[in-house]
Amino acid sequence: MMKIVDAQDLYKIYDNGQISFEALKGVSLQIEATDFIVLVGPSGSGKTTLLNLIGCLDQPTQGKIILNGKSLERLSQAQLAMERNLNLGFIFQSFNLISVLNALENVEFPLFIRKMNHEERRRKAKLWLEAVGLSEFGNHHPNQLSGGQQQRVAIARALVGEPKLVLADEPTANLDSKTGESIVKLMKQLNQENGVTFLLSTHDERIIRFATKVVHLSDGKILGTI
Repeated sequence: MMKIVDAQDLYKIYDNGQISFEALKGVSLQIEATDFIVLVGPSGSGKTTLLNLIGCLDQPTQGKIILNGKSLERLSQAQLAMERNLNLGFIFQSFNLISVLNALENVEFPLFIRKMNHEERRRKAKLWLEAVGLSEFGNHHPNQLSGGQQQRVAIARALVGEPKLVLADEPTANLDSKTGESIVKLMKQLNQENGVTFLLSTHDERIIRFATKVVHLSDGKILGTI
């Protein structure tokens, strides 16, 4: 199986000159194609930090991340931004949709950044809105959608660029239990039917049953993997 991520002995220290905090302490993680990996652990365990490092949003203090066979430590900020746009998709607990854009335009946005022509990006965006069950809501703005619908738009946006890996940070945290479960089932369906690889962090124990691998983090260390 193709290895998408090989994170080796990661340390992350935040230091503002007065207080130093070690968020990760020697974390290693491998992600293979079609994995559905769930990170679990209490607040402050390092889940979001690990997602940010793998997602090229931050850089480790020590250690190495190889993404699609490419070492991230040698890349410039511009090159890291390109990796994010071409190879990664992001889903956040707060949805992070652009309020002035409608649902279809929000899904299109990563392709707009790639400078894809209008017709092709519109076609792809419509296909993914249909895939998440929102083909009739393309003209709706975020404030006209429920929380669950907004998260479905966010999933479509994350997948429209056909990323190698989708990173989801507490994707059900702001949803009621029924809606949250439907979102997780949708992501698992996309994992199984479309071969999308997911790395999720969560406090939601319902998500664990869908995982191919569960990674337990505490105090910046991996306690175990099942």
